[in-house]
Amino acid sequence: MAEAKGSADAPASPAVLRHRARTRSGVDAEERAARLLEADGFAILARRLRTPAGEIDLIARRAGLLVFCEVKLRATRDDAAYAVLPRQRRRIAAAAEAFLTGHPELGGLDMRFDAILLARDGSIEHLPGAFEADG
Repeated sequence: MAEAKGSADAPASPAVLRHRARTRSGVDAEERAARLLEADGFAILARRLRTPAGEIDLIARRAGLLVFCEVKLRATRDDAAYAVLPRQRRRIAAAAEAFLTGHPELGGLDMRFDAILLARDGSIEHLPGAFEADG
């Protein structure tokens, strides 16, 4: 019997393994960030929301406040802070707009763009109002 190409038994390439590891660490970072927001009284409305305009890592709500949150994991928290680039902030703002189009009931809430920065040493920092929608 001939072996199928792309078989599940075939070893993954180093590039595929690196991509899987980055994805796994990103998901773990987003989970830690979500727990931090929940501990601060937020309910998580969406995780890894993809829109035609871009992706939002976390969307959370506490009373009359809606937060669109970017999560960054880097070697240091400073590196994580520098990783939220203007172009990315514009994409997040556009994705937030797309989300709100589909959820008009949330349009009257106060809104904020936050960042949660994580470092490989385990430290975490929540930056409320980290950037403005005009990015």
